[in-house]
Formats: sequence, structure tokens, C-alpha cells
Amino acid sequence: MFGPAGYFYVYFVYGMYWMLNVVTGEEGFPAAVLIRGIKAYDGPGKLTKRLSIDGRLNAKIVAPRSGLWFEDGGATLLPKDIVRLPRVGVAYAGAWAKKPLRFLLK
Repeated sequence: MFGPAGYFYVYFVYGMYWMLNVVTGEEGFPAAVLIRGIKAYDGPGKLTKRLSIDGRLNAKIVAPRSGLWFEDGGATLLPKDIVRLPRVGVAYAGAWAKKPLRFLLK
């Protein structure tokens, strides 16, 4: 998570789930986006299990050569297409837990 932007940060939680993140900040600053789901896979653990993602992807670049990347599908998103909600499972974060930092497409 402290690495350069454009790389994956993959870690194991609760002894059973891999979490897929994309580093978004400058090197040395902890900033990443957790990929929580796509289409039918509505949770980060379900997503990584279905796509066979594990720690081997950690620190790899987000590019075709890593085997996983993002492409522009040509869709146009407007602010009204995005729902902002409070974060999930971070009650320990105090006031930050209630900030609308979870984004979903309508």
C-alpha cells in the first residue's frame, strides 16, 4: 500500500480471504482502493476466490503482463450514476467510519 500508484496490494485477512487493492498514492504514502466486487461477485472475498487471486499478485503492476488490468469500456459515468455510502466493517475508525468513502454504481 506504500508502493507506487498503479500496483496491486493483495493481503490475506481472517485466515481465509484475499483482498485486492490498487495503490493510488505516491510512493511512501498509504493510499489504495479496495476492489469490493464486480457484477455477480458482491464481496471482496468472493471476487478474489472466483478470480483465483492470491498473494502472488501482490506488488505486480496493473497491466496485461501481470494477468490482471482494467480497461476503458467506453461507458460514460456521470456523478448521478455513483452512490456514495459509509464504509463497511471499520467501526474502529471512529468518525472516519461514517464518511461516504464507499462508491457503488447504480
